[in-house]
Amino acid sequence: MAEAPDRNLALELVRVTEVAAIAAARHQGRGDKESVDQAAVDAMRQVLSTIDMDGVVVIGEGEKDEAPMLYNGEIVGNGDPPLVDVAVDPVDGTRLTARGMPGALAVIALAPRGTMYAPGKLVYMDKIAVGPATAGMIDIEAPVVHNLQQVAKAKDKPISDVTAIILDRPRNEPYVQAVREAGARIALIGDGDISGSIATAKADSGVDILFGIGGSPEAVTSACALAALNGEIQAKLWPRDDSERVFAAEEGLDLEQVLTTRDLVDSDNTFFAATGVTTGELLEGVRFGSHNVHTHSLVLRSKTGTVRFINAIHSVDQLRDLSAFEI
Repeated sequence: MAEAPDRNLALELVRVTEVAAIAAARHQGRGDKESVDQAAVDAMRQVLSTIDMDGVVVIGEGEKDEAPMLYNGEIVGNGDPPLVDVAVDPVDGTRLTARGMPGALAVIALAPRGTMYAPGKLVYMDKIAVGPATAGMIDIEAPVVHNLQQVAKAKDKPISDVTAIILDRPRNEPYVQAVREAGARIALIGDGDISGSIATAKADSGVDILFGIGGSPEAVTSACALAALNGEIQAKLWPRDDSERVFAAEEGLDLEQVLTTRDLVDSDNTFFAATGVTTGELLEGVRFGSHNVHTHSLVLRSKTGTVRFINAIHSVDQLRDLSAFEI
């Protein structure tokens, strides 16, 4: 007999990302990224406490951002089963939101307890990510041109039509130069490489591959999403200084190891939800009407391979009556 469908936690988690996105979007363009993050954290915490789960935050914020965080080790949910690891980014792109720029998301992901990779103080990783067409064909240790050729081969188009998305940071300039020398196209992003990773697996995004050094939390969170999208991410820890190299040695973390999607989240049952804060390549941002708020979300589960895009209309007055935070 076929196994009966069980609970899709991602359909409950989307309530968390929706309220976080709405709360954060109230501060769009005001130039205060701390207020963006605080609003999203407050909203997330309240709704997370209502979810039927016994969760521990394995991938939180604060280590890297020194933010008003949902911190690593924090217990979330109402304490009922299942036992889960939680990866959370109340706003992936606080600076984007504060400056009124595109591509910010509210994000959360779950996997069974003990399955998420925990890099601790090593908050950066070198990364490469692709969608299902090129999964199994990339190698983070190979030259950039090789990986671009693999994408071009898989998608049956010339390298000149391949688009690489790269976080716009000085540390990623070697990637930018290598892509240019190979003759491919580049989409530079100011923040938010979770969105960039997922965009490689979205057929109409125009993005084929992600390169570059970005956050370790974002790598693990992206792995939860790409596991459901049949994409692939590879990563290597990227220490910023000698103290982080010492930490890696003390914790037994191999700086030369290529971390696969499975290394980052060792489960076939991941859950992922994201809601757009500001409009980007992946999702539309929050739109405020006279009495309603419109949100656009992505909901994924790897066990079933289900991909949902959810357009929701929320009553502002009713949400405010139910909420202890600004909405």
